[in-house]
Amino acid sequence: MGKRKRRSFTPEFKAEAVRLCQVGDRTVGQIAKDLDLTETALREWVKRAKVDAGEGPAGALTTAEREELTRLRRENKRLQMEREILKKAAAFFAKETT
Repeated sequence: MGKRKRRSFTPEFKAEAVRLCQVGDRTVGQIAKDLDLTETALREWVKRAKVDAGEGPAGALTTAEREELTRLRRENKRLQMEREILKKAAAFFAKETT
């Protein structure tokens, strides 16, 4: 089997797929096959939904917390780059005035 092209799914589609798994009349594998998904992706969606509902392992980050962490890391990196640029500029202008 060749690699599958990466697809993206709407939150509504994911929520419906998770709901089908929670109903319990079919296995995750059967639902994944019916929806043309990989079983691994569907299991990850189910796991993420449990964490978001507060039923996950202790210390697991919810989707909102993961998004915030990603945003904060990106902002931190940008601020560090800006600080480095300002340090170099200050050093440059300090040399120029003396």
